[in-house]
Amino acid sequence: MNTLNDHRYMGQALQLAARGVYTTHPNPRVGCVIVKDNEIIGEGWHRRAGEAHAEVNALVQAGDKARDATVYVTLEPCCHQGRTPPCTAMLINAGVRRVVTAMLDPNPVVAGKGIEQLRATGIEVEIGVCQVQAEALNPGHIMRMNAQRPYLRCKLAMTLDGRTATAAGESKWITTTESRRDVQRYRARSAAVMTGSGTMRTDDPLLNVRFDEINDLHHEIDVKTLEQPWRIIIDTHLKTPVSSRIFDGNGRILLACATANKVVEDRLVKREAVVKSFPQKNGKVDLTAVMRYLSDLEINEVLLEAGSVLSGAMLQAGLIDEFIIYVAPRLLGDTARGLFTLPGLQSMAQIIELDIIDIRAVGHDWRITARVRNSEET
Repeated sequence: MNTLNDHRYMGQALQLAARGVYTTHPNPRVGCVIVKDNEIIGEGWHRRAGEAHAEVNALVQAGDKARDATVYVTLEPCCHQGRTPPCTAMLINAGVRRVVTAMLDPNPVVAGKGIEQLRATGIEVEIGVCQVQAEALNPGHIMRMNAQRPYLRCKLAMTLDGRTATAAGESKWITTTESRRDVQRYRARSAAVMTGSGTMRTDDPLLNVRFDEINDLHHEIDVKTLEQPWRIIIDTHLKTPVSSRIFDGNGRILLACATANKVVEDRLVKREAVVKSFPQKNGKVDLTAVMRYLSDLEINEVLLEAGSVLSGAMLQAGLIDEFIIYVAPRLLGDTARGLFTLPGLQSMAQIIELDIIDIRAVGHDWRITARVRNSEET
């Protein structure tokens, strides 16, 4: 039976798990707290792939005191040999009495099997304490395991009248410095940042993470060890200029195209870009196929920073899960560009419904976080 203490200690485990938000991919973010006689005797969090899991770090800290203790862990303990040994075996060998987990692991190699192993040895197991909060920490892991694609956030910046650029395409800068710094957090937690060839030609962005601008990096994290995310360019006809600044920085770059152009491809490969051809859909790159490929690369979360055409295409393809919209208290007028190109929407019955889950001030701007409502919910 869940108690107030269960929620309290799981809350601590969730705070520990959040420390890995910038470092653990492709692994999920997991935290663990070990309690005995109402005293925390061990705690840990998973720092990065290939290193010890949260349970192991907590067990090392607890030592022999772990016998007959209660373990609070934000994700079902793993039961398979990967780059590290199975956590279930270590919990069993430590002689813990009870394991409280926030959620089952959707990874099919675990998916309830870890719980079964623990219960088979007589360990009491509770499931579902703070499940919603635990799921919010790992939307990419859950999406990739359940739908074989990454979780996609679409970042947008607009004026109060819903405009993203002047009629001529000028958009620097609609929002304030504080908002642009805030974007760095979303880039850093994403395994890939995506844009379109139109944005590349118009804005020539770097799409990199400026880690020195992120104010919630945990003090134990060495910024020098953090990797830049993949930069993904959706470029049907390989029109991205070879001279683009994006090729001058660090990090891996993927150009997703749908038409062969050996001469241009060779030039891009010389700039250390990966060029991959995908099937066409309506004369464009099949975006669903791209997302499946990114899942194969073990990319959990993608941040889309694109213009109205690609953002609209992603939305209509049902691939956007969440919007991060920065609203500046400015007006651009009715001739300026809107958020999306959405051909075919002609009636109120075709409206795309969103659920706003958070609104907060960021400097002089406002940040709206919204999720696309499933069709069965409308």
